[in-house]
Amino acid sequence: MVLAGKVFLVRENYELDTLAEKLKAFKIETETTVEDKEFKLVTEITDLSVGKGTLEGKFSFDTVFVIPHRGESVPVPRTFEAPFSFNMYKDRMFLTVYDKKNRANNIANEMSKAIFMSLGEVVEARIDPETLRKFHEANFEDSKVIFFSDVDLPNITKLSLYGAELGNTSLYSDYLTHGKLWYIVFKSKAYGYVLGLTRNCILTAFSRMELSEFKNFVNTQVFPLIT
Repeated sequence: MVLAGKVFLVRENYELDTLAEKLKAFKIETETTVEDKEFKLVTEITDLSVGKGTLEGKFSFDTVFVIPHRGESVPVPRTFEAPFSFNMYKDRMFLTVYDKKNRANNIANEMSKAIFMSLGEVVEARIDPETLRKFHEANFEDSKVIFFSDVDLPNITKLSLYGAELGNTSLYSDYLTHGKLWYIVFKSKAYGYVLGLTRNCILTAFSRMELSEFKNFVNTQVFPLIT
């Protein structure tokens, strides 16, 4: 199973115990009717635990799918759970949601409303293009994919390279003169995992690894890169 996550920046630091109390109180219940059947949908935060510089838990929410079954449309409820963690790194607080990009974005917005009663307090974390380039070049040996954004060539918005040892190619050097690194797939020299990383801190693990290992990589390798 491919692991995914996205790191966000919390604009205002909170004591983790205070943060936990706010999140414990977060629960939304709604009722909906799908195909003439009534459903009660719950959105809540569970399994909270506070450690040294870390608050972890799960964000769960219900939704209803409609599936075809022998000529009928059958509504089926489903609960999604996404692990998350708040971490203090130096003087900043980060929220990492371990789920795909769109769900992670929605959960980050819900967290912002739950903690601060408004949107915009949990925002995207960003990696400076030059920082991502230096990080990538420290892991040159097994580059798999590179995407460049902010391309200055007319009618071209993105450039990409696929293959082995991409960092050592002349095309890589040439593309750097026309754009900035946006997304890299690389083999970590420190950990040996194959991962993908974007400048807005979306991370995908293509190697087989446990969630605890994935979290550790985020904490030790991604947080230091963030602008």
